[in-house]
Amino acid sequence: MSIEKMEFLTIVGVMKDLDRVLAKCVESGCFHMTDASKETSGNNEEFIRLDEENPYKDLLKRIVDINIGENFSFNEVSTDDILAMTTEDIDSSFTQLEKEFKIQSDEIYELNSKIKECRQAMLQMKHLKGMHIDLERLLNCSHIKVRFGRLPCESYLKLSYYDNKTFIFMPYDDDGNYKWGFYLAPIDSIKETDNIFKSLYFERIWLPDFVTGTPEEEYSNLSRKIEKMEEKKSIAVECRSRMISDKGELVNKYFCRIKYLYDLFEMRRNVTVYKEKFYMTGFVPKKCIEEFKKLFDSINTVSLVIKPAGEGNIEKTPVKLKNNSFSKPFSMFVEMYGLPSYNGFNPTMLVAVTYTLLFGIMFGDLGQGLVISLVGYFVYRKKGNLLGAILQRVGLSSAFFGLVYGSVFGFEHALDPLYKSMGLKHKPLEIMDNTMVILLGAIGVPVFAGFSGGIGVLAGTTGGYIIGFLFSALVMWAMEKLPGKKAVMQIVSMIVGLIVCYAFGTAWFMIVYSRANGAVGLATVLGWCVIPFIIPDIIKIVLAYGLSRKLRKFVA
Repeated sequence: MSIEKMEFLTIVGVMKDLDRVLAKCVESGCFHMTDASKETSGNNEEFIRLDEENPYKDLLKRIVDINIGENFSFNEVSTDDILAMTTEDIDSSFTQLEKEFKIQSDEIYELNSKIKECRQAMLQMKHLKGMHIDLERLLNCSHIKVRFGRLPCESYLKLSYYDNKTFIFMPYDDDGNYKWGFYLAPIDSIKETDNIFKSLYFERIWLPDFVTGTPEEEYSNLSRKIEKMEEKKSIAVECRSRMISDKGELVNKYFCRIKYLYDLFEMRRNVTVYKEKFYMTGFVPKKCIEEFKKLFDSINTVSLVIKPAGEGNIEKTPVKLKNNSFSKPFSMFVEMYGLPSYNGFNPTMLVAVTYTLLFGIMFGDLGQGLVISLVGYFVYRKKGNLLGAILQRVGLSSAFFGLVYGSVFGFEHALDPLYKSMGLKHKPLEIMDNTMVILLGAIGVPVFAGFSGGIGVLAGTTGGYIIGFLFSALVMWAMEKLPGKKAVMQIVSMIVGLIVCYAFGTAWFMIVYSRANGAVGLATVLGWCVIPFIIPDIIKIVLAYGLSRKLRKFVA
């Protein structure tokens, strides 16, 4: 596996053909455009960089902001049937659609607002039911003002301090924490009264203007109003759903077309102009160069200057990994940590092989492996997610090693009849000599654990050390990310990561072991699980640091 070889192109043509050329570049699907001003800046000629306002910006924003519905989303669709429409035609048609959707949206919004308002009023009327008074007459008194709300029970007791004031508080409900009621005061003293009740933490309730009659009557009226408005809302929502079904696809096509034109125009910002000619630069994979050149056969005014990437071009050469069908999904791991340099080494196959093998070795189980692989297959088939493709591969590896270990869903002797029918007295690993067993154990095969495999291993006493690797990786990443990948920090991060793994694994071992066999001391566990491995792990750190320094020049 390697890195795709690239060619650097300079495209020159007359301004009247610029949009056609840009469209051809997009059509190719392989043109990586760069900023031409960087390549022409050293010229004595006066090159001008195009920096025009995008004419599709406003229309695109209107389309994106249209309120169609929560479940509606834009997606890539064919726009062949609307290619003949001009931007003005699309704008005019969309404006009409915009009005229709707005009418529906406004109607539903208004109904929702009224329903919400009525429900809040009902809640208030529920507390006012104990007061048999005509609310309209009470609120329209000429010389007295009324305030409805609730007062904390503790504050209610303090009202006796204001016996000399000209107000009356009338409670009509009590929920244990608050006294629900209202207070009356003359118009000339209402401000003073409001300040008093504010100091007593009175929470005012604002009654809607449409509330009339007694609370009991209004409660019933509001219930009927809400029922009628819910019916109207259902009809409006149904009409809106039909409109989305009928015209939502057309809106999506308008979006795709205008988005394409918008992106195409944005590419002009990377173009430089000298007199009546334009200059474009970019990269194309070497294997695609001939097909790319054919796209411009019909445009006689365009010329292409091609040279190998890295020969004099200022722009950094983009990196495209060349992988086969097996290793391609694992490129996401490589990209996660950063692509190698253009002249560097493509580690994807190495990552794919080692990841697949190590997963199978660590989690070898025929049943669990097949389940993982099937899940990955359906995830990749339905969603196109590369993680699904990875699960397919590591699942098959797990199944293979499970067949070797004799493990099926954690049962270690389920395949014994199969081995006997093949003429084997033992599991495949058990017929190997001691030297091979030792070698397998050294690289991670669980021969020293009785050939146990599968995810069930994680629940054992040593599972904590396996899971601890995850936390070690996070710690090492954080320590190298923040201060930077300095030599000292690399070594320190590996040591700290190792300590984290030891700590997590030791704690896990003590908990699991104690539950199964009784209490065990820390010193004992350290003697079993940590101390014998300190020197080998230090050697691994030294080797890892040395190898990383040697390989850095290939991936930097």
